[in-house]
Amino acid sequence: MPVPAVPVVIGVIPARYASTRFEGKVIAPLAGKPLVMHVYERALQAQHISSVIIATEDERVREALLPFGANVVMTRPEHPSGTDRVAEAVADSNADIVVNIQGDEPLIEPRLIDAAIQPLVDEPAVAMATARRRIQDQHSVEDPNVVKVVCDARGRALYFSRWPIPYVRGQSPSAAFGCYWQHIGLYVYRREFLAAYARMAPTPLEQLEKLEQLRALENGYAIAVVDTEYASVGVDTPEDLKRVEMLLQQKNGENRTDA
Repeated sequence: MPVPAVPVVIGVIPARYASTRFEGKVIAPLAGKPLVMHVYERALQAQHISSVIIATEDERVREALLPFGANVVMTRPEHPSGTDRVAEAVADSNADIVVNIQGDEPLIEPRLIDAAIQPLVDEPAVAMATARRRIQDQHSVEDPNVVKVVCDARGRALYFSRWPIPYVRGQSPSAAFGCYWQHIGLYVYRREFLAAYARMAPTPLEQLEKLEQLRALENGYAIAVVDTEYASVGVDTPEDLKRVEMLLQQKNGENRTDA
């Protein structure tokens, strides 16, 4: 009986210099390295990942990362989203599966990346996957910056929204507290689907919510969603960078104690 071929999985980290709230954050110094280098190194620890690419539009990013040995690809500056940048970066690659990894999450968990890849390894019909985490506090339920997702019984996304979903009718809001899930912004695609997805025009719900994953749902594609306990720690401001540096110091101290 033939052994199934192992898929080639490429991780791509979109690293745009011109971030609106924190310009140049992807190469901001963090524990002696550019921020995105931490993401790159942690992504390489995922067992399913064959290789990792940092995709940028700015020579300053490439120049900052080359001394650290990162695989950097230059892409066009006018891409409207990170997904479009990812699609360009792998257009000529041999990838079977592509993982879109956020460039501002230096503490990303490699096991989460593997878990999100698994549905595409197990089920040939799955074209796209992502992750969710149960929300533990009411503030996050009401925060529009925390994207919520609801799924069907098979773990396929029904909808993503910045609004609290599900809506609770005729009961105390606490009745649905365990039903709120935060979407984790990690995306896994089959390469052929990613190419088609990048060619799709923006859709009405996507434009209203400012959530590009809705483009897939509005075009009739299913999105597999895996559960995780990973707490996303993104960097949007210089203050976030300081907080992550403290978390890194704590983590490194724990590792030294364990050793």
